Amino acid sequence: MCAKKFLGQNFLQNKAVLKKIADSADISEEDTVVEIGPGHGELTRFLLDKKPKKITTIEKDMGLAVKLSNKIPELEIIPGDAVEILPNLELPKTWKLVGNIPYYITGRLLRKLSEMPNPPKKTVLLIQKEVAERISSTPPKASLLSSVVQGWASAEHLFTVSKKNFRPEPKVDSAVISLDKKNAILPDNYFSTVRALFKQPRKKAVNNLSDSLKISKSKAEKLLIDCNIIPDARPQDIFPEDIVCIAKKI
Repeated sequence: MCAKKFLGQNFLQNKAVLKKIADSADISEEDTVVEIGPGHGELTRFLLDKKPKKITTIEKDMGLAVKLSNKIPELEIIPGDAVEILPNLELPKTWKLVGNIPYYITGRLLRKLSEMPNPPKKTVLLIQKEVAERISSTPPKASLLSSVVQGWASAEHLFTVSKKNFRPEPKVDSAVISLDKKNAILPDNYFSTVRALFKQPRKKAVNNLSDSLKISKSKAEKLLIDCNIIPDARPQDIFPEDIVCIAKKI
């Protein structure tokens, strides 16, 4: 993670947990891996032990980037904001993403991954526990975030990491989440359909669709019924596969 407080520094110290994160990425010698926020290289060393074909790290803190480069000269380190850098990297068709990331970039990063034409085959992130639970939630507890992410990836909350494993200690616990890329191609309007459905999460989906798409309530009801969704359903009750169906019929 990053070195200054405003950049979200909380360094994971527990080597057993670091190894478990690296193991969760299922890295082989054929894999290209991108690590976000290597910090002092705590997780990086466990990733290097997997002997991937290539590993690239992105570190926002210049001071840490320089120190890590001196410690591991053979490591490719790109200084800067991962959210801005990732879309511009030359990556193979299949690649993997691993990171112990600052909490404040989680939403931006996940949105950027969702928008990429070539998202990672597997993503393993250490993030805030509450956010991990939201991302992996399913109906009847779906959310805007879970619906966006689970459109392109299957999400699994792997394990919780106590705040006591970090220095300095954060205020909340963390969790490791795994995202496995789905093979299905999403319709171009999938994400706009998700936003339409969750325009007001407490309202019925039919009302949100009607308001967002500027269509009559009867047409919105037909969209839902045609996708085998009851008209009284609320956004949190709808599965990503059903959102795909709605998007295709709009």
